Amino acid sequence: MSGIEGEVVVITGASSGIGEATARLLSERGARVVLGARRTDKLESIAEAITREGGQARFRAVDVTKREDVDSFNEFAAGEFGRVDVIVNNAGVMRLSPLEETKVD
Repeated sequence: MSGIEGEVVVITGASSGIGEATARLLSERGARVVLGARRTDKLESIAEAITREGGQARFRAVDVTKREDVDSFNEFAAGEFGRVDVIVNNAGVMRLSPLEETKVD
């Protein structure tokens, strides 16, 4: 993963599992991470750990089933770090449709 240092990475579903591991790894590589999920208690703990280890992390509640939440979350990230470079949309939602239909509701 070259070139991630200093990049601002927004991660949904960051309160556990793959999202949490991604946040920790990217932070170790020098990315500034913005963690989002519904469980803010977990997010706070993860962000504090990343900061203690020398990284930069922010967090905010986000429910990816609500488009306005997602928009607000991305605006929060840009406000905290001045921009968003990468979005890792890791939060799981079980709504099946063909990709070409681009269903977001």
